[in-house]
Amino acid sequence: MNDTTSHALLRQQIDDDIAVFTLNRPAKRNAISLPVVGALRSAFDNLPASVRVVILNGEGDHFSAGLDLSELNASTPAESMMHSHQWYAAFRQIQFGRVPVISVLHGAVVGGGLELAAATHVRVVEESGYFGLPEGQRGIFVGGGGSVRISKLIGFSRVAEMMLTGRVYGAAEGVQLGLAHYLTPAGEGMRKARELARRIAGNAPLSNFAITNALPLIAEQPMEHGLMTESLMAAITQGDDEAKQRVAAFLDKRAAKVVPS
Repeated sequence: MNDTTSHALLRQQIDDDIAVFTLNRPAKRNAISLPVVGALRSAFDNLPASVRVVILNGEGDHFSAGLDLSELNASTPAESMMHSHQWYAAFRQIQFGRVPVISVLHGAVVGGGLELAAATHVRVVEESGYFGLPEGQRGIFVGGGGSVRISKLIGFSRVAEMMLTGRVYGAAEGVQLGLAHYLTPAGEGMRKARELARRIAGNAPLSNFAITNALPLIAEQPMEHGLMTESLMAAITQGDDEAKQRVAAFLDKRAAKVVPS
């Protein structure tokens, strides 16, 4: 199955078990407005059952330059808080949804764009990518979950330094810090993402779900709580029919062993 859906804000293409969602505001450097947030939430809410992995990227020269600041002009504090909660709901669907999400990053991965990327599970950055949190220079504060998600990736001290100084990190530095996992030459990010997506789609769906949903919770729990959660997830995944078949295939020497790639 190959199905492409055109949308003013978010393009969707389904290739069998891999979906590609593309932010589609290149003239605005893919700035994230509430309609974009709504389009993302709807896309992940209505993901076809056949899809096992989503790839998220941006049209044009940039992944996303962040929040559409025009939405802040007439906001009251109460409206601003509700604005953030709409982002939280959409980004939660990405981070804790049914399937793993790979982001392909290039050009600006800034402010809200970095907050969006931080909600994905695997991040591929092209050499043109750069990371920044310019909120301090704008007189505002992160409002899309960045103080939590980005801090968990690189530590709150580094996030504070980025916000206070406006420091911008290049692609290679971003990989070293933990903002991305893979670095590719220009134009190669999607190829790498598809390679990774095929590998992830080949996993047992229940195992993928446990990895993306249980690991972040275990990381927040005291050790004994985390070990109990781990044991429960291990029991659930190991009891799944697909897991039993995969283990049997390995024991029968019908499955590949782990080797360096």
